[in-house]
Amino acid sequence: MKKMRLKSVIIRTSLFVYLAIVLCSCKGKEKVLNEKLQVVTTTTMITDLVKNIGGDFVDVQGLMGAGVDPHLYKASEGDVSKLYNADVIIYNGLHLEGKLADVFEQMTKQEKHIIAVSDALDPSVLIGSEYFASNYDPHIWFSIANWEKITTYVASQLAKVDSLHASVYVDNAHVYLTQLKELRENIETTLAVLPDDQRILVTAHDAFNYFGKDFNFNVVGLQGLSTATEAGVQDVQKMANFIIEHKVKAIFVESSVPKRTVEALQASVKSKGYEVKIGGTLYSDALGSAGTVEGTYLGMYKYNVKTIVEALQ
Repeated sequence: MKKMRLKSVIIRTSLFVYLAIVLCSCKGKEKVLNEKLQVVTTTTMITDLVKNIGGDFVDVQGLMGAGVDPHLYKASEGDVSKLYNADVIIYNGLHLEGKLADVFEQMTKQEKHIIAVSDALDPSVLIGSEYFASNYDPHIWFSIANWEKITTYVASQLAKVDSLHASVYVDNAHVYLTQLKELRENIETTLAVLPDDQRILVTAHDAFNYFGKDFNFNVVGLQGLSTATEAGVQDVQKMANFIIEHKVKAIFVESSVPKRTVEALQASVKSKGYEVKIGGTLYSDALGSAGTVEGTYLGMYKYNVKTIVEALQ
């Protein structure tokens, strides 16, 4: 009799454990079905990209807003909380977000899905740089061809994490790739009015080398590739002589970099008897404010090119 009671208890206990497992499993599936994938991104360009690919099935939180310099960005306590609660973390890589490296290293120990968009690119398409630990220029978004590869890569990675909506991510990426193709055609048409000898782009720092490579511009940055170091007096003097020698009409400030160095450059050029105007503000390491045309990658690129052409013509 005791054996029968013991057997009955064991059966009931086993059944309870089985039901608990099933219920937990169902609960997990319900989360996938009814809740959005929680994605945290670093730069505004990546935030915009993931929103286009993820659509209604992804909740994207960007750590950096308009005008934020990723080279100098440090994570706040709120940022760390967002990262820990995320299903997926997507960042640029190539040491663009150098001060977040330790945070990302901690995240890998949490077994999170961490995606570096630069992993989409073969090293052969990257521009070398001695200023970064990766030995590559991290401003990869200014090559539309790079951004196309990154679009496909991010969509495939999201599809792996959330296979239920894989087809949605692929379809959204296809639509965005069409828009990127149209962007390239628009840029080529806009730039056609500028002859080669006028395609000299002088900015606060060398964020536009990929743009220059794609569209035949001589790009010269006052602060080099990183904003972590400031331009010295000799840098300003050397650049002033370059501007005079090449009869550059305009120089440009950047939305994420203080304009004082470019203003100092303009003053130095003037002291040497030559006038160069500040042609406007370009968006380099960050997009414009949310809700504006410049707040999207496509709008930012068109705005930059329009500003460059109008100033250098």
